[in-house]
Amino acid sequence: MNKNTLKLATAGLMLAALANPNARAAAADEHPAVKRAFDLPPSADLIYSISARQRGFNLNGDATLTWRAGEGKYSIGAESRVALLGKLTENRSQGTVDSHGLAPAEFYEKRFRKEPDTATFDRDGKTISFADGKQTYPIKGGEQDRVSVTWQLAAVARAAKDKFKPGSEWQFFVVGPRDADPWTFRVVGREKVQAGAAIGTVDAVHVLREPPDSRGQTLDLWLAPGQEWYPVKLRFTDNDRDFVEQTLERINKK
Repeated sequence: MNKNTLKLATAGLMLAALANPNARAAAADEHPAVKRAFDLPPSADLIYSISARQRGFNLNGDATLTWRAGEGKYSIGAESRVALLGKLTENRSQGTVDSHGLAPAEFYEKRFRKEPDTATFDRDGKTISFADGKQTYPIKGGEQDRVSVTWQLAAVARAAKDKFKPGSEWQFFVVGPRDADPWTFRVVGREKVQAGAAIGTVDAVHVLREPPDSRGQTLDLWLAPGQEWYPVKLRFTDNDRDFVEQTLERINKK
């Protein structure tokens, strides 16, 4: 059981879960600066339940996400836990808000029984670097990390409701703990989503991030316009159909 639970942790329970190692070589060439209108959601604590299937095991837990934005700064913290093992993942992103939207200064990722990884955005030197020192990328404007990208997407959706329609695609350059690559989100359409009892059924916009090849993870996001465009549901699916699903249970606005 522990071995399979660890695989769940490395699959990624939170928003920092997706990776595409095959895109590293092309990432530097596919890195345009993109500036869009944005409207940041209000600060809040979001509490999620977790359900998952991993290597034949069904697992349950909870996740907490703290989102703060104000006075030209932002911070995001995310933790996930499962029964018996306790905290599996911890992810953080913090930085400023500029003309592109969220402008990360540091991305932090800690997974179960592993040392933490960090990515640093040197705004003065216009360079993104990593704790392992093996790769760097230029800062051109609009770059996100694996925690901030969902909130940047929500902020863009809030400002471009008429353009955020089925079939539209939204690309971001996304930094992980050791490298970076372009992500494309496609709007699927509006759907009813059953959130926790305190929230009920909500009207949500389904957004899909598919990997460039069949070996990556698929990320489904459901953003709720009636709930400030907060993500009310997230689902990570591996190519072997194992999954991790997060459902919003409570919102505590700050």
